[in-house]
Parts: sequence; C-alpha cells; structure tokens
Amino acid sequence: MSLQLYYAPGACSFVPHAALELAGAAFEPVLVKLHKGEQRSPEFLALNPRGQVPVLVDDGAAITQIVAIGLHLDARFPAARLLPPAGLARTRALELFAWMNNTVHPTFTHVFMPAKFTDDAAAQASVKAHALARYRELLAELETAVAARPGAWLGGEAPGLLDAYALTLLRWGGFAGIDPTTLPQTWALAQAFAALPAVARAVERERLKLNVHQPAAA
Repeated sequence: MSLQLYYAPGACSFVPHAALELAGAAFEPVLVKLHKGEQRSPEFLALNPRGQVPVLVDDGAAITQIVAIGLHLDARFPAARLLPPAGLARTRALELFAWMNNTVHPTFTHVFMPAKFTDDAAAQASVKAHALARYRELLAELETAVAARPGAWLGGEAPGLLDAYALTLLRWGGFAGIDPTTLPQTWALAQAFAALPAVARAVERERLKLNVHQPAAA
C-alpha cells in the first residue's frame, strides 16, 4: 500500500499533512506550486478535476476534500487517534471539524479570493470587507471552542485533525490583518501543536511561519 499527499505550503492541505506525520505514516509528499498554476496541469487535473489541494492517493485511489481525507486517515490509522474513536466525544469533534470546513474556511476564501464570487471590482471590495468582519467573529468563536476543549487538545488527550485545522485557520487570519496573539487560547494551542516533533516535520517541509501578521504602519 502506498500513500502520496499532494499539498501546497500554507494551504488547508496542512491538515492531512500534519495528520500523516502524527500517525507515523510512510507517505510521499508531493509539492504543488499553486502560484505557478500546477493545480491546473493535465497531470493534476487527472487526479482532481476541481484543481484543488489536498489530494491523498491511497494505493492508486485519489481522495479529495479535507473532511473525507481526514476521516479516511482516521480510519486507516486508528492508533493515532486523529479524532476521538467513539461516542459523544467523536460526535462533538466531527461537529467542530465540519464547522471549520463548511463555515470558517469558505469565509476566508471570500476574504482572500473575492474574485471567485463576482467579477465586479467594487463588489469584490464589499465581499472582502464583509467576509473579513465575519472571519474575525468566527475566529472569536473558535477561541471559545479552544478554551472549552475537553482535554489538552481539541479532540481530547491526543493531538489530531482539529488542532491542525485550528492552526491553519488562525494562521490565515494573519494574512487578513488579524493578529493571532489577540486570540491567546488558540495561539497557545497552535504553538504547542506546531512544536510537536511530528508536526514540526510538516511545518519545516512547508517552511511555515506561524505568525504572518504585519502590524499596520504608524
């Protein structure tokens, strides 16, 4: 059985990237240079016609979408406890995972790529401004969830998919002008998660800087 992960540095593909490292999986990381349009190459589109990362290829089968990949890895590597294994704890973890993916993540897309939603320049500025205000609210909601986490990590006592997604969403906030240190619970969680030796390998491979916020010029 072979595993390949197609990823782009700093993208949401960090979630399965960190998960694979946490699981101690043998996998081939395949860099996709989004700025060069490699996601639109015929070779990549043969794997994912939507032209998006991540793509996990498991023994020749291409799997797309963060939630599907995350659940696949959780089932494939149960000992890693990437999500709680059963009961209400698992339900709550899946609830948070889905919210990150279907609400917080696409809100940032409206901030970062408003041209996806309208070709009118004035409307794009409006979409971006509205989404930025909403993204601040959603990160505040994430901060509350982190503060109320059931253990050392968002899923309980084992680090996993939720922590990787929280780090990613918080880091993206820096690009939107949101200082991550103003969300101290999430910032502390992200730092602790990134410092884990397994996760640090993914951080190093992607050459990630956790805090990308640039203070406004005086």
